[in-house]
Amino acid sequence: MTEHNTRHKVVVIGGGYAGTLAANRLRQRDDVDVTLVNPRPEFVERIRLHQFVARTGEATVDYGTLLGEGVRLVVDSAARIDGAARAVRLASGRTLDYDHVIYAVGSTGGVPSVPGAAEFAFDLAELESARRLRARLEELPLDAPVTVVGGGLTGVETAAELAERGRRVTLVCGRSLAPYLSAGGRRYVARWLARHGVAVLGNAAVSEVRPDAVVLADGGVRASALTIWTAGFGVPGLAAASGLRTDALGRLLTDETLTSLDDDRIVAAGDAAAPSGRPLRMSGYAAGPLGAQAADTVLSRIAGTEPAMIDVAFTGACVSLGRRAGIRQLARKDDTAVNVYVGGRLGAVIKEVTCRFVVAKRIRREAREPGSMGWPKGGPRPGEPASAARVVTSP
Repeated sequence: MTEHNTRHKVVVIGGGYAGTLAANRLRQRDDVDVTLVNPRPEFVERIRLHQFVARTGEATVDYGTLLGEGVRLVVDSAARIDGAARAVRLASGRTLDYDHVIYAVGSTGGVPSVPGAAEFAFDLAELESARRLRARLEELPLDAPVTVVGGGLTGVETAAELAERGRRVTLVCGRSLAPYLSAGGRRYVARWLARHGVAVLGNAAVSEVRPDAVVLADGGVRASALTIWTAGFGVPGLAAASGLRTDALGRLLTDETLTSLDDDRIVAAGDAAAPSGRPLRMSGYAAGPLGAQAADTVLSRIAGTEPAMIDVAFTGACVSLGRRAGIRQLARKDDTAVNVYVGGRLGAVIKEVTCRFVVAKRIRREAREPGSMGWPKGGPRPGEPASAARVVTSP
């Protein structure tokens, strides 16, 4: 146990859904100094970036309305975590000393290996790229052909938002359309897209992106004045740059308490965490519970108690189809969809309420009442592989 007058310095790297909630939750103790490091001065509602691009909604929130009293915001980027010195080296040259780190750097768009994609395709995985996409979209006439590559939930939402605004959209699905959804949910989405003029190319792949076209794997060429890439995710390389073990994608390898396999003073949360080498689905849904879990793990270590293991149950996903329709897909606790969904206007209402809930009822409430957040539990978690025995490098 530490002396009563000892202050505990915790640096939270990343101010997304997981990091912001974790920073607020850490305030359950009055002897913890919390610093939140984020490259932007505002919080980004990533689940609304497709609305931002289509000009049907905004996607930023003032941190002043989200962070609890005493949380210090540092607008900068972390360049390296120096575990030996217990310091976070920032891109600006500054250094932040720490006793514990919460690694919540989130995810980014995947780096496409398709020729021309990096040069000519746009993505909306982050605010800056979404701004570039929005500006380019506004330069185009309404009937200019737009191609969305990626048939996952992000691709579906983007294609739907643009189609409802009168855009001429083609959606290229590498496999099936919206593979997360149940068969009935996929059929519902397919019918909505067809009614709104979206050309859906199933089991198709883009082999090249040109300034004014996409080339398909079967040799077909389709005109595309604007190509939007939503296929795949990546994560920042901070963990690997800091000498910490990661999975193949670059997520920080942790045990079931979200503690780094290499350093028990570093705890991960959100999309950049790979507990037991088997990460949860990258999602805003999982970010909140993982942020809360990470904060609780740090608080347990400060208190000298054993941290709890992850306990998160999934319930499904929400997908918007423009502003007037949506789908709420139900799932088992292990995140496999069941053949039950809510569509139409009610589906849209559920999606909007969910988006508001994440900010107002989770993050803001945690700022007012640290430790108040609860979440569905009882979902299955795999055991930690024997080869992933934790190596502790700090006392």
